[in-house]
Amino acid sequence: MSQVFRSTRVLTVEGLRPAALLVEGERIVRVQSWDEAPADATVHDFGDAVLLPGLVDSHVHINEPGRTEWEGFWTATQAAASGGVTTLVDMPLNCVPETTDVAALEAKRAAAQGKCWVDWAAWGGVVCGNSEALPALAAAGVPGFKCFMIDSGIDGFAWVDEPELRLALAKLKGTGLPLLVHAEVAGPVNTATESLNASGADWRKYSTYLASRPDDAEIDAIALLIRLAEEFSTPIHIVHLASANALPLLAEARNREVQVTVETCVQYLWFAEEEIPDGATEFKCAPPIRSKADREALWTALEEGLIDMVTTDHSPCPPAMKRREPNSGMARWDQAWGGISSLGLALPVMWTVLERRGLNLSAGMERIGSWMGAKTAQLAGLSGRKGALVPGADADFAVFDPDAVWTVAPEHLRFRHKLSPYLGSKLHGRVFQTWLRGEQIFSGDSFVGEPRGKEQVRR
Repeated sequence: MSQVFRSTRVLTVEGLRPAALLVEGERIVRVQSWDEAPADATVHDFGDAVLLPGLVDSHVHINEPGRTEWEGFWTATQAAASGGVTTLVDMPLNCVPETTDVAALEAKRAAAQGKCWVDWAAWGGVVCGNSEALPALAAAGVPGFKCFMIDSGIDGFAWVDEPELRLALAKLKGTGLPLLVHAEVAGPVNTATESLNASGADWRKYSTYLASRPDDAEIDAIALLIRLAEEFSTPIHIVHLASANALPLLAEARNREVQVTVETCVQYLWFAEEEIPDGATEFKCAPPIRSKADREALWTALEEGLIDMVTTDHSPCPPAMKRREPNSGMARWDQAWGGISSLGLALPVMWTVLERRGLNLSAGMERIGSWMGAKTAQLAGLSGRKGALVPGADADFAVFDPDAVWTVAPEHLRFRHKLSPYLGSKLHGRVFQTWLRGEQIFSGDSFVGEPRGKEQVRR
């Protein structure tokens, strides 16, 4: 059956314009003028609402199998659908077993069956001692690999040093698969933490936690990664950049055409250290949220193309792990689990800031489509299938009202635990429909049909 999806504001590769998308089965056949439609087609007319490609979030922690009490395929993919995200790429470390070999990948595939409201893929993991497992994981279809250069907090996901990085990059050389890296090194963190403890610093203060994860931890890691990317001619991707002090290094590497790409996360573009209350550990993440000046520099780097993309790093946990005390509401930052829950909120958060920064609707949507759709799809090996409204791509759509104004409340959060630093934020723009491969999966505040998401295996 033919379907036509049309609006006066469709985000095509040529920009935001009146257009109609002809869909046959699960895929877009043609992008055509607004008034074109076969006589026998079902027409979905969205008026002046913005019709976006389904977004791709390439940095999420679904946590299943093994830690479904933290999150899981059902709740994570519902949260994604509610925010116009139609593809998630899962990080390999918070599940049990961690995705560091093919057997663990198969366990994840089994756990996902019948639970996914959107499509998904899984990064493989690089840990100390598993370099020999990487070719088999690549052959099994993972789109790339993730590692830590500092303690991940997960015993089964051991961080890697330079010798281990070299072993992994030697295995990945020539595959074209990216190595995604948590770019902090332990030396500056350990030194700063020891100094803070020796001085009796108050770990209930956000300033103490921020001081314990200094900029140098990011800068030293990124400097090493740039050298390795150049030496091995292998793509390396820096996840969740927080420190603006690393931008000159990255700019110089970009000028030399080193294969290094960079993401930042929504939290680093929305919050700033000056706004974070002491003891409010729902804001804890690593690297930490830094200053207003860092935030502005990250925005500038994103707008100038030095930072390639934006993700959420949605990393939930049970509320008790945030260690908020029942009476005071305070918590020690060193004892709380790190990770910010935001899945489903990224699109309106980003549009709210872009509007504040003076961008019109067309320019804002074009940037969001690139940073959160086309570029993230490219990183995950999904270009041509996901992240853009082009012939041959999956018919994944987000229908977005840019004029809606609302305040984030617990009932808007579709992930498992309704704890997020975004609660109480006033946002502009709201997704009111989401379509996956030609079928509606979300409408208003409800989910439609049954979960039909499937794994996107690298081709």
